[in-house]
Amino acid sequence: MSADKGESASIFSQASEYLSGSVEELKKVSTPTRQETLQATLATVVIILFFAVCLMVLDAVCNWLMSLLT
Repeated sequence: MSADKGESASIFSQASEYLSGSVEELKKVSTPTRQETLQATLATVVIILFFAVCLMVLDAVCNWLMSLLT
């Protein structure tokens, strides 16, 4: 029975260490500025548009090739 108490105390101490470590890491987090957010959003939109155009061209080429076969 004493092993159970030691084990549960260990679980609580591990949980406490985990939570305190998490709080310390969260203190290091910084919120991006408005300009950084806009730049990241613009980069994401440009990349998505690039891949959308690539897929559109690939789809058109595949459709053209399929029309040649039929």
